Amino acid sequence: MALINFIKDYERLARFRLGKFEGMMGPGIVIALPFIHTIQKIDTRVTVLDIPRQANITKDNASIEIDFLVYLRVILENAERAIMEVENYTAAVVGLATTTLRAVIGDISLDDVLSQRDRINELIRTRLDSETERWGIKVTNVEIREIDPPRDIQEAMNRQMSAERVRRAVVLEADGTKEAAITIAEGERQSNILKAEGERQAEILAAEGDQQAAILRADGFSNALDRIFGVAKNIDANTLSLQYFDTLKELGASSSTKFIFPMEFTNMLSPFIKMASGAAGGDGNSEG
Repeated sequence: MALINFIKDYERLARFRLGKFEGMMGPGIVIALPFIHTIQKIDTRVTVLDIPRQANITKDNASIEIDFLVYLRVILENAERAIMEVENYTAAVVGLATTTLRAVIGDISLDDVLSQRDRINELIRTRLDSETERWGIKVTNVEIREIDPPRDIQEAMNRQMSAERVRRAVVLEADGTKEAAITIAEGERQSNILKAEGERQAEILAAEGDQQAAILRADGFSNALDRIFGVAKNIDANTLSLQYFDTLKELGASSSTKFIFPMEFTNMLSPFIKMASGAAGGDGNSEG
């Protein structure tokens, strides 16, 4: 035992004077007189305890082996309890963890033990913490490292896992085939839509071309009529009548042709008769 002890921030020192507990000392310098004082140091940091592998019986009478870790620390405000209430708190926690694990596993079926580690961890931690509180110990976490079921159960689990992998592969393959079929069908649908749209656009363009051609033909015909009408406007009535008489003359050249003229026709001829009489008179005067 040293006369002068340097206590770190995470440490505490229990000092006894002639066997009587004086209190928890530190951090800093603590004096311990030989033959007068006895001391015991405590680390308040989190400590990890490795609980040895042990056999456990599940609720459905399956034997499994489990090993796990316990994380704990001494509560700073109650550090003296770890000295005064228990001789060796680490050994006490290991023994308590062993019995607690057996009690918890005995209430759970094998399937749940294998599938519910987090729940088991929390059950063990809660029970341990409630028991170690009186020693000034806080159990912060419990972690199951490994669970070993019997060989026959392990083989059955392996077969089940293999069957599950095969089932998932079949499902994935079926899903892939389904997705591929959907993609192909969607591609064909889009292709048909584009094809129909192209044909519709072609028909629209052809109709528009026919419409434009018809419009151009109508415009050409209209322009021709306008030109004919323009020429016809410049021909006077006498010229039209003379052309009419020439036509009649050609028709009357045949001996079998007879003409029946309506009254309106004689009225139309009166200007030409007057023109003819005037022309004849003019010729007689010129001869005299």
